[in-house]
Amino acid sequence: MTAACLHSAACHPATRPTPITPQRTQQCARRPCKPSFRVAALHSQTPEEAASSPAAPGLSRRGAAALLHALLLTPLVPGTAHAAVSLEDVTPRVAPPQRLSARESSVADVYDRVAPAVANVFDLTLRMTAMGGPQSVEQPEGNGTGFVWDTEGHVVTNWHVLTSVLSGAAGKVLPGALVARVMLLGTDGVQQAYDGYLVGADRARDLVVLKVSAPASQLRPVTLGDSSTVRVGQGCLAIGNPFGFERSLTTGVVSALGRGFQASGKGCRCWLAADLLITTCYLQSQTGTTIGGGIQTDAAVNPGNSGGPLLDLSGLLIGVNTAIFTNTGTSAGLGFAIPSNTVRRVVPQLIQYGAVQRASLGFQPAPDPIARAFKISSGVLIQTADPKGAAVAAGLLPTRRGLGGIVAGDVIVAIDGKPVRNLFELSNALDERAAGEVVEVKALRGVDGSSAQEVLVKATLGIEQQ
Repeated sequence: MTAACLHSAACHPATRPTPITPQRTQQCARRPCKPSFRVAALHSQTPEEAASSPAAPGLSRRGAAALLHALLLTPLVPGTAHAAVSLEDVTPRVAPPQRLSARESSVADVYDRVAPAVANVFDLTLRMTAMGGPQSVEQPEGNGTGFVWDTEGHVVTNWHVLTSVLSGAAGKVLPGALVARVMLLGTDGVQQAYDGYLVGADRARDLVVLKVSAPASQLRPVTLGDSSTVRVGQGCLAIGNPFGFERSLTTGVVSALGRGFQASGKGCRCWLAADLLITTCYLQSQTGTTIGGGIQTDAAVNPGNSGGPLLDLSGLLIGVNTAIFTNTGTSAGLGFAIPSNTVRRVVPQLIQYGAVQRASLGFQPAPDPIARAFKISSGVLIQTADPKGAAVAAGLLPTRRGLGGIVAGDVIVAIDGKPVRNLFELSNALDERAAGEVVEVKALRGVDGSSAQEVLVKATLGIEQQ
C-alpha cells in the first residue's frame, strides 16, 4: 500500500497528499513542519472539536474538516489510497435461473392446475336467541379444506370440519342451511368469499357437500382418479390449508393401502381426525361406523388439511385427506385419506338425495372387548340385530342370553367369497354394494362351544339407518 505524508497538504495546500519517497523523507527531516503534527492530532479529536479548533497555518478550517472526513470515513483498499467502495461492489452477483428437473416441473404444473380447485372452508356456528331462532350473526369456528366437485358450485369437504355447526345446539341441520364460509381463488389470484349452503352430509364417511354461488369461471373442479389402481410406493401430493396457510403443497408416497380408521372417537391421545383431538386409538365413532380402505401416506398432513385432495403425480384425485396419527397434534408421517372410489359413490348421492342410501345387513357389530371375551380373533361378531333386517331375514343369529349364560352370535368371516377379518373390511365390502343387492355371507356359528359350524346364507341388503 502506498502511504501518504500527512503534512504535505498543510505545507502545500494547493496540491493533494504527496506519496512518501526517500527524497521526501530527507526533505522532511531537514525542514520539519510543525503543522503536520497539528493535522495528525486531528485523528484523536471529535469532529466537533476539529471543526472548532484553529486551523493549521496554510490550511483553512474547511480544508481541515474535509481532510479529517477523508481520513476517518474513506476506507483504504489495497493498492489505492482512500478508494471508495460502492454498494454494487459489495452486492453478490445473482446467478441465472436454473432449469427445473422433469419431476419438479411436473409437480409445479400439477399445483398450478389444481390449486384453484382447492377451497378454504370455515365453519359458521349459528347462535340461538332467547326465542329459539337463529341470529343473523355467524361466528367462524372451524377451519379446513375443500375442493370444487363440479361447475354447478358443489364443494366437498370433511364432515368433522363442520362438526360445530352440524352437531351443535341447533339440532339437526337440514339441507339448504348456511353452514360455512368458503374461500375460492379467483382468476385474478385474489381469494373470494362465498356463503356455503348444506347440500348433504354423511357422518359415517366423514363427507359433506356444500353449494356456493360462484361464477362458472371461478369453479375449476378436480379430476377424479381410480383409487383401486393406486400402488404402494407411488408418489402423491397433498394440497390444503394447514393451520390456515392457504393452498400449501406437500409431497410424499403412498405408504399403505386398505387402512381402516375412524372419523372420531376417544382414548390414547392420538389424532385420528386431522382437525379434532382424539383420545383413543380404537373405539367406534359416534355413528358406530368406520371408514375402510383408507390410503396411508407420509405426505405432511396437519390440522387444516382435512377435506383437501390427495393427488397422484398426474394431478388426479385419489383420496380426501381426513386423518393423521400422532402424539403431538402435528404431522408424524402417518396420514390417512378416504379413497376416491368411496368419494365417488357417496358424493353423487348427497347431491341427489341429501343423504346416502348405504347398504346394510341390519345388525350391530360387537366391540373388540366383547369379541375377545369369546376368544374371537378374526371376523365380525353379531351383537344385536334388527328383527326386520337383512341378517335376521337370512337366518343369522345375534348374541343372546341362553340357559347357561350369554351365547355368542354368528361371526361373519366372508362376503361373496371376500374375507372379512375385522369391522373395517366388512365396512369396505358393504361400501362396494348397493341396497337391494343379494350377497353370499359366510359365518361361523357356535364359536363359544367346542367346535364352530360354518354357515352359508344369502342376504338381501337393506338401507342403513342414519
